[in-house]
Amino acid sequence: MTKKSKAASKTSGTGKAAVADQAPQDQAAQEAAPGVPAQGEAKADAAHLDTVNNELVDHGYLTEEEFGTVSETLQRNLATTISLYLKFKKYHWDIRGRFFRDLHLAYDEFIAEIFPSIDEQAERLVALGGSPIAAPADIERFSVVQVPTETVRDARTQVADLVADLTRVGKGYRDDSQTVDEANDPATADMYNGYAQTIDKIRWMLNAMMDDDRMN
Repeated sequence: MTKKSKAASKTSGTGKAAVADQAPQDQAAQEAAPGVPAQGEAKADAAHLDTVNNELVDHGYLTEEEFGTVSETLQRNLATTISLYLKFKKYHWDIRGRFFRDLHLAYDEFIAEIFPSIDEQAERLVALGGSPIAAPADIERFSVVQVPTETVRDARTQVADLVADLTRVGKGYRDDSQTVDEANDPATADMYNGYAQTIDKIRWMLNAMMDDDRMN
């Protein structure tokens, strides 16, 4: 073997050793920190976490204070939308009586209108350097809509309950639109305005159903 060949062989061996040494280190790092909780009161801030594949996560054009304001609304509205979806489904399954078919089908139509906003709000939070909640306990903590644990069969009781929820949710989106706009995030404000319009439409339709005397 020539001197050049020996040198190349030695260099190659050193490179392989370095790669071999690095692999256990990477594996150890991943095993040591498979996941870490997001920071802040809203459990949303993922930009400063000491974990793998997180170095480039940031809040974009938002300051820390602005992100804190925007992320709180996104986390709350995400939880609320998931709860609203589950509540519509619960009433969809439980409804009985004269208005069974009308409401059974209508609830699923309304669900189809609000369901895309779950992913949109979660991904908006991620795009701003956040981490969306998903655990049932966190959803219950942040949501302004309570999913019933009891069985409700009566049409008017269901619809009146949903109208009250939608009134609160619609107002929340309008208030949050102004809040995030003032926090330098007009894009999220535009999202909220669109969601408010959808919620207002669903509320109007359910409210109109209660004008039927047969629902008494």
